Amino acid sequence: MSDLIVIGFKDEFKADEVLIDLRKLQREYLIDLEDAAVVVRNETGKVKVKQTQELVSSGALSGGFWGLIFGFLFFHPLIGWALGSAVGALSGSLTDIGIDDNFIKEVGDTIEPGTSALFILVRKSTPDKVLEDLSKFEGKVLQTSLSKEDEAKLQEALTKSEAVQQ
Repeated sequence: MSDLIVIGFKDEFKADEVLIDLRKLQREYLIDLEDAAVVVRNETGKVKVKQTQELVSSGALSGGFWGLIFGFLFFHPLIGWALGSAVGALSGSLTDIGIDDNFIKEVGDTIEPGTSALFILVRKSTPDKVLEDLSKFEGKVLQTSLSKEDEAKLQEALTKSEAVQQ
């Protein structure tokens, strides 16, 4: 079962920076992310959600491929490609996997202007190494499905950088 973690940051760019760092850890097999999203609320209060899984475009791509194959079989490749792309895009837009979009928008509306939040759905991780890496970032755990003990360890790691900077 995956754990949901939402971390808030004091600027608009830190959540993206942490996500890039987590992607590096994922390549080292230290964390397995099922899904991730970044929410930025700019100084004027406008909320922007950045999803890591673009289901519409990937659905259109795979649908177009299969439509093209079936089109060749029935001697109408362009019609098959167009129809496959449309069906793939539609199915991608109707599919919602990972972190609930409405939840992401709700939390995004609650964060302060000029800040950002990182939403991650973690399948598994090597906690000691991941926490050590996260200790270079300053953030606040906003919501999580972790146990209280694990949440406290995460928050402690995120506040270590604050103590070091002062």
